[in-house]
Parts: sequence; structure tokens; C-alpha cells
Amino acid sequence: MSSTPNTANTDWPYLETHQSRDHEPSPYEYKLAATLEEVFTKVGHELTDVVSGLNARQVHAPDGAPWTEESFRAEMHRLGA
Repeated sequence: MSSTPNTANTDWPYLETHQSRDHEPSPYEYKLAATLEEVFTKVGHELTDVVSGLNARQVHAPDGAPWTEESFRAEMHRLGA
């Protein structure tokens, strides 16, 4: 008997790419996502890196203020990330 899983199994559930979304992302959300991808790639993954990377690129918090660790955590919670 083989221990390799059957990859042709049709019983696997179908996963839609954005199945947890309840709306299309706003322009703000698209810009934030694109900037976060750039920051993760070029600056780092630590929270301090992310906050400083967003601020350096002038992508501000929803209230227009520079990001803080607390405001970033709150926004990610609000967005469901």
C-alpha cells in the first residue's frame, strides 16, 4: 500500500481564492496590500519594520496619521487579517 495521498481525489473541498471576502477591497485596502507586499519584500517582516516601511512610503493609517504598532494591529484586526 502506498503512503502517497491520492491527488486525484474528487472528495477534496473546493476552495475559492477569496471565499472569506464579503466585499471587494477598497482603493485604500488595495494600496495598503500592495505596500505591505513591498515592505515585506524589501524591508522586513517584524512589526517595527512594517510600521516604519509604511510610514516611509507615506501610506498612512485610515485616520491619516502615521502608523504606530498599536494602530497597525488595530487595523489588521478590523480588516480581519
